[in-house]
Amino acid sequence: MRLIDIYKTAVKKGVLKDPRKQSEIKEELSKARKEFKKLKGPDRAAFDKERFTNPYADTRILYGDINTEVKTVIVGVDMEAQELLLADRLNDRGIGKIDLVMAHHPEGNAWARFYDVMGLQVAMLERLGIPREVGNDLLKERMGEVERAVPPANHARNVDMARLLDIPYMCVHTPADNHVADYLQKMFDSKKPAKLSQVVSMLKNIPEYADGLKKNAGPKILIGEPDKKAGKVFVDMTGGTEGSKKVFGRLSQAGVGTIVAMHLSEEHFKIAKGEHINVVIAGHIASDTLGLNLLLDEIDKVEKLKIIDCSGFTRIKR
Repeated sequence: MRLIDIYKTAVKKGVLKDPRKQSEIKEELSKARKEFKKLKGPDRAAFDKERFTNPYADTRILYGDINTEVKTVIVGVDMEAQELLLADRLNDRGIGKIDLVMAHHPEGNAWARFYDVMGLQVAMLERLGIPREVGNDLLKERMGEVERAVPPANHARNVDMARLLDIPYMCVHTPADNHVADYLQKMFDSKKPAKLSQVVSMLKNIPEYADGLKKNAGPKILIGEPDKKAGKVFVDMTGGTEGSKKVFGRLSQAGVGTIVAMHLSEEHFKIAKGEHINVVIAGHIASDTLGLNLLLDEIDKVEKLKIIDCSGFTRIKR
């Protein structure tokens, strides 16, 4: 399977699990084309044309010939300098020919603009009955916070290493997160757990979360008690990163009783607690692993790849 085909398949499958309407995604891609037409000089030359066809700023081929034939992929949640060196070392030792390093968390230019994907959180809130205008207002401040935090980072560091080692390198973030969010939301909507203990139990029966338990990184109740009513369960696992700290009051008003998330900052925790919303932390790495596995299953349907798992990721097929 060519590198470009893996990339395009990941984006395509991510779009199918996106909480937004397909018309909204097409509109976003159209806006990118219109933005490009207005640019001149250096701004036009620097424009990322992947935005014409890929709505996920945090998913990119970071280095490598797009026509590279890929048979073996080393996959992990964080694939940085040490993992790139690991891939190179494994190749030197003849432990299979690794054709591609695939990271979940964004790197390079995909990291530099990853906050762009936060816009899909508005669609998630709209599904719960929170008006789009309100969602946009809530998210605007948080997106600004994240955008301001990104520029100081050395974005190209790991991409430069991949280039010098001549190892194809890509990252797949939101398409995988869309898969885990969709999978879990459908499960909770179907089974309708009555109590928080049942929410946690359902998660623990998923192989990735069972594995997380063994590593002391499994599901747990962060806010609430096991016998407390779960109410409406909202899975908050896509959209780049944590949303607005001001959203919890609106979620409570929309009838959400329990949030199931990958993680929650201390500041978010304090505000959520004040709004009397239950919070279950499923586990960051376990959730990322589930999303990657679901996405890789879809890629396998096109062509099977040999997967070497590392960096927190464990390959589990369905």
